[in-house]
Amino acid sequence: MRSSSSRIRTRHRSDLQRLFLTARSGASVVGVEETDVIIVGGGPSGAACAWAVRSAGLRVVVVDRANFPRDKVCAGWITPALVAELGITLRDYATANTLQPITGFRVGLVGGNSREVNYARAVSYGIRRTEFDRFLLERSGARLRLGRSLESLSRDGDDNWVVNGAFTAPLLVGAGGHFCPIARRLGAKRGHAVIAAQEAEYFLEDDEEARCKVLPHVPELFIARDLNGFGWAFRKGRYLNIGMGRKGGLRINEHVGEFIDFLKRSARISPATAKRLRGHAYTMYRDSSRDPVGDRVLLVGDAAGVAARRSGEGIRPAVESGLIAAQSLVSAHGAGGFTQHNLNTYRRALHERFGGRRHARLAAHSLVPRSLYGAVGRRLIGRRWFAQNVLLERWLLQRNTQPLMPLFSRGGTGKSNFEATPVVAQRKPRAA
Repeated sequence: MRSSSSRIRTRHRSDLQRLFLTARSGASVVGVEETDVIIVGGGPSGAACAWAVRSAGLRVVVVDRANFPRDKVCAGWITPALVAELGITLRDYATANTLQPITGFRVGLVGGNSREVNYARAVSYGIRRTEFDRFLLERSGARLRLGRSLESLSRDGDDNWVVNGAFTAPLLVGAGGHFCPIARRLGAKRGHAVIAAQEAEYFLEDDEEARCKVLPHVPELFIARDLNGFGWAFRKGRYLNIGMGRKGGLRINEHVGEFIDFLKRSARISPATAKRLRGHAYTMYRDSSRDPVGDRVLLVGDAAGVAARRSGEGIRPAVESGLIAAQSLVSAHGAGGFTQHNLNTYRRALHERFGGRRHARLAAHSLVPRSLYGAVGRRLIGRRWFAQNVLLERWLLQRNTQPLMPLFSRGGTGKSNFEATPVVAQRKPRAA
């Protein structure tokens, strides 16, 4: 008798065989709509790619199994650099969406002391992904086909992609996250060097808001004592986001439980809070083995494994990969077509932007005893200089990385308004 895991693997293989059955009929498929690019996935990477491609005058269709707005687990903050890259005017965005200016962070170890680092201005902005993702997708200008999964994928007689028997295009972009079916077609392994996260975002009732010690403009970050992940408590007006990410998912349930208990003991969340945390996964760029380029296929965002290598932050790298992919495919379109040679510029551009993969270099901490590495790391986290200049500014905010220049102007100004009026009123700081 086959085990349940064996049955799941067999069913998974049959699903992929059905999905990726290639039809070569010797002629174009009749009754489908022609477009230039089909993007599978409507999150920030797919929406950014669609926006930039449409701005260059190409036709784009975005397919996503969800209807937007859709619930998306994510701590949810964006930097001024990302705002500039997307040409978003914050004042306009804030008229209908949550926009929480962040002027500081509280940093410490789980279960230990923490210290607050304050800035004189907003260095980041809290957003709710359910709103942000819808905003990006709606303004992309792409033709949207939402609420339908990727049910079939084939090639016609001209070697173009045919999606769900409804659309055909010479180029396919996989933007469906870590478990993107297009990434699996290119050989991506689901469990390779994964970061596992669990989180929840919920509305604070009046009594919960009154007791919550987390300040809206000061998110709190707590590093796991073994340095293999970190937890956070981030308030955006009446919404609180709590969660934890762990490298390799190491004892994730145990560490999340300890973190939630710590938040309750320190009155950051109500002792009665019993919110269900949802899980998701992604891969950091340095650790990823995913090839972002295939035969008339590009991968962007978590499908390509581009999360920031130190912090695991994913929104900015996802958007940047989408914009870089757009630039590469628009250039390829103007240079004779989406040949492998023309599309390889995307792989090189990712390398230039995000650096090399881990397999090409030796991890620094492997050269010292693990016990020493942990002890030194825990001491450094308690130092204000390290917390501000390394952990926050270099790793989390990436302030040493210049924003990409706006690639195309349609649909955005290429400039941003960093002094936007917040939709959430600031409060007087409470004692830590």
